Amino acid sequence: MYVKIVAMQDFQTFLAPAKINLFLHITGQRADGYHTLQSVFQLLDFYDTIHLKPTQSGEIKRVNDIANVPASQDLCVRAAIALQQATGCKQGVDIAVEKRIPMGGGLGGGSSDAATVLIALNHLWGAHLSREQLMKIGLKLGADVPVFIFGQNAWAEGVGEQLTAIDLQPNYYVVLTPAVHVSTGDIFANSALTKDTKPLKIADFLIDVNLDLSTKVFKNDLEAVVCKEFPAVASTLKWLSQYGKAKMSGSGASAFVAVNSQQKADELLSQKPDYTTGFVAKGIAKHPHVELTV
Repeated sequence: MYVKIVAMQDFQTFLAPAKINLFLHITGQRADGYHTLQSVFQLLDFYDTIHLKPTQSGEIKRVNDIANVPASQDLCVRAAIALQQATGCKQGVDIAVEKRIPMGGGLGGGSSDAATVLIALNHLWGAHLSREQLMKIGLKLGADVPVFIFGQNAWAEGVGEQLTAIDLQPNYYVVLTPAVHVSTGDIFANSALTKDTKPLKIADFLIDVNLDLSTKVFKNDLEAVVCKEFPAVASTLKWLSQYGKAKMSGSGASAFVAVNSQQKADELLSQKPDYTTGFVAKGIAKHPHVELTV
């Protein structure tokens, strides 16, 4: 989905990258209901675009429409309000969002948009919060928000907020999304979901990746439940598996496979099943605006 923005004078433009989970293990459940996990987040060079215009009114406004996302529920608006409240800033902002990252696909689009708003407004408003302070604000908005503020590919633990930078190969990825909506909450509440995967270590992952055994040890624990409930996701994974070790990202519905060249990725995308949308992206090492946080 691409939302056209008009009359963008005086707006400044910032990028919000997609992510994929190279694996996702559910290791337990806390007393407060949150699930503990282990995962590796890979940032991609596929972006939503956030346009911001600081104002002196103190009002937070989204100035474009996004289908099925009321402004009051938009994580971008909520992020701006959270930063305003945390800092006592009297400035406001007009926000316009161009969506390219599929919504509800497990690719982190909404979380990434919120993180970019926090990073950018911290700079534009002169709030001078540290990266760690912004990550704490982001965690209240969603478990995936902190990794985008962290700004690097990361090994994640806890509920996703305990992050360690990790070096990853800059693969090309074909990412496909079938036309189904997967509710993250429903999947985590599914009685068939196992929540006791044995915790592993970064060294285990690096050895596994180097030996090309990633599907045998590191997997997405949500995948089996999602595939049973949503046959289109299972079909997408089956199609991608012809070309490599296909996996689902997050709670789905998007799935991906790594390939070794842009040409190969483009060829696969041109042959994708008709019931999916898709894109080609390359892994990136850092968030495009990581230099704005310290």
